[in-house]
Amino acid sequence: MLPARTFSVSIRREWRAVYERIWRPEYFARWASGLAQSELREADGYWLADGAEGPVRIRFTPHNDYGVMDHFIETDDGQAIHVPLRVVQNGDGAEVMLTLFRQPGMDEERFSADIKWVNRDLKALKALIER
Repeated sequence: MLPARTFSVSIRREWRAVYERIWRPEYFARWASGLAQSELREADGYWLADGAEGPVRIRFTPHNDYGVMDHFIETDDGQAIHVPLRVVQNGDGAEVMLTLFRQPGMDEERFSADIKWVNRDLKALKALIER
C-alpha cells in the first residue's frame, strides 16, 4: 500500500451545484495547477496536458450522481497515478476532498511539495467557486 493523505476544502455552495460546475475535464485547468500547466486537450479518449514534469495523458471518471471526480494521470514513462477526488454534501455547502498517494521512490521533500501544491489548488478552487 502507498502512504496517503486526504485534503479537503469547504465551499459555500450546494454540493451538486459545485460538482456540476467543476466535473468537466476542461474546467480543471482553471484551478488544478498541479494537474496541468496548460489547457487540457481531448484526444483518443484521453485528455492531454503539459504537466509539471512533462506531457501527461489524463483519464477522468464519467459524470455521475455521486460527486466522484477521480482521474488517472499517465506520465511519459507509462506510470499511471490514481487521484481520488470527491465532492460531498457538507450541510448546505460542499466538501471537496482529494487523496494524494505518495508514489514509489518519492522522497519526503517531494511529497511535502505535492501536499503544498494540492492545498494551494484546493484554495484556488474555493476562491473560484465562491467568487
